[in-house]
Amino acid sequence: MKSDLLSNLTTYKAKLRAFYHAWSPYDCSRNIYIKANGFTLHRNPVAQSTDACRGKIGFNRGRHAWEVIWEGPLGTVAVIGVSTKEAPLQCPGYVGLLGSDEQSWGWNLVDNYLLHNGDTQGRYPLLNNCPKYQVGERIRVILDCEGHTLSFERGYEFLGVAFRGLPVKKKLYPTVSAVYGNTEVSMVYLGPPLDG
Repeated sequence: MKSDLLSNLTTYKAKLRAFYHAWSPYDCSRNIYIKANGFTLHRNPVAQSTDACRGKIGFNRGRHAWEVIWEGPLGTVAVIGVSTKEAPLQCPGYVGLLGSDEQSWGWNLVDNYLLHNGDTQGRYPLLNNCPKYQVGERIRVILDCEGHTLSFERGYEFLGVAFRGLPVKKKLYPTVSAVYGNTEVSMVYLGPPLDG
């Protein structure tokens, strides 16, 4: 009975922590709203617009992991990663908004390219015949503020470091950018990565 109570308390704390770190309803494009569960964003069907959303909490120290689940069509551009508060959250057209400036770093799940400072930074992951992302797959994002790196996992397979040399003192926020109308993206903060 006591172990059940402790288990329930641990689960409750994890859920509360995840909600505390979930998508921010105040830090997203006007074309996005956060669903009642607090963990899922919904992009409204607005033509010729790319829209982004950040998490409530940013990080500039420690190691952090969160899962992103794209629950609708990807469209032509679907980017996950991190950004500072200075990165834009909306722009005209269908582009890789996350990664379009020096304040954001992202992985486009559609074509497996890394984006930063308006340029593609190469293919990712560096695997032969890398499979394309499938809607509903869980992608784990790993931000290491001590090593200044951003990495990803798919299905518990570590895909390697995607970005090195992230800013030392600026807070980085979980971020996605989307173009497809009515698509939904969930994010669940997990805490420190399990590898260390």
